Amino acid sequence: MTETPAGTALVTRFDAVLSDLDGVVYAGPHAIPGAVAALRRLGGLGLGLAYVTNNASRTPEQVAAHLRELGAPADDDQVVSSAQAGAALVAERFPEGTRVLVIGSDALRREVTAVGMEIVGHADDKPGVVIQGFDPNLGWHDLAEAAYAINGGAAWVATNTDLTIPRDRGIAPGNGSLVGAVRQAVDVDPLVAGKPEAPLFRTAAARLGATRPLVVGDRLDTDILGGNNAGMATALVLTGVDTALAALSARTAERPDFLLATLDDLYTGYPVVRRDGDAFTCGGAMAVVVDGGLRVGGAADDLDAWRAACAAWWSSTPELAAAAAPTIAWGTVGERQR
Repeated sequence: MTETPAGTALVTRFDAVLSDLDGVVYAGPHAIPGAVAALRRLGGLGLGLAYVTNNASRTPEQVAAHLRELGAPADDDQVVSSAQAGAALVAERFPEGTRVLVIGSDALRREVTAVGMEIVGHADDKPGVVIQGFDPNLGWHDLAEAAYAINGGAAWVATNTDLTIPRDRGIAPGNGSLVGAVRQAVDVDPLVAGKPEAPLFRTAAARLGATRPLVVGDRLDTDILGGNNAGMATALVLTGVDTALAALSARTAERPDFLLATLDDLYTGYPVVRRDGDAFTCGGAMAVVVDGGLRVGGAADDLDAWRAACAAWWSSTPELAAAAAPTIAWGTVGERQR
């Protein structure tokens, strides 16, 4: 886990923030408490801001308008979506005028049309490509139409494969779950355009002219993996899908540089994690790996204890190909037992 000098606000190390939306800025139509105020503070520090989202159900203009309604700073070109990435991938792989069956929103149809493709409505129209993106109004008939076209020889592009999406009522199935349903009926995997692929993040950074961006997201398998794939610093914020335990257990490729409780933590002095032999300390917490398990001197509701635990566990498992959760003994460790 990356260290920041004590007392120095984390965000001052970077020249831009590339923020996810669902689970970071809002859940459903409502803003996450404190998120809008935290985003507004970036402008006063002269930092760039872009929104990088895998949700392909709305146009960038609609997303930006929603953000402005919530009070967040947002120009239309600050929103970089997987719908744009999906359309760009289709344009890159297939000639202009290719017939495309869009399983998704009107926003996705607009992006595909903008790159010169012909939209068709059914598998019987013999599309060369099926592109699938999130739309809460999709039903069985839509997924079946996708399967018919793919089994008939059409290529398959998914804007993203997030299994879940945070909504105002809780966690709901995301585009990845719907892609998985189609996958059960076909014998191929889709090409994936959005996160965790690196181009979406690089496009956002390039729009801002940023060379030291911080990727902030609530999902390890898309936001953090994607930021890591792009060679950028990453911060997991615990207001959406993934938890501190999920971060601790993450495979190497999905480990974040920073753990944040909320976006407000961007402006605090991010605590230094120090190593003393096999023990790692952060704030008043300590963690050490003993016999393959973690002993943590701290409380499970203390984020510094999780930061220390991550540092200790990740040091002992530097190359982890699959997520693995150690047993954790909370309470006291080392000198704290006396």
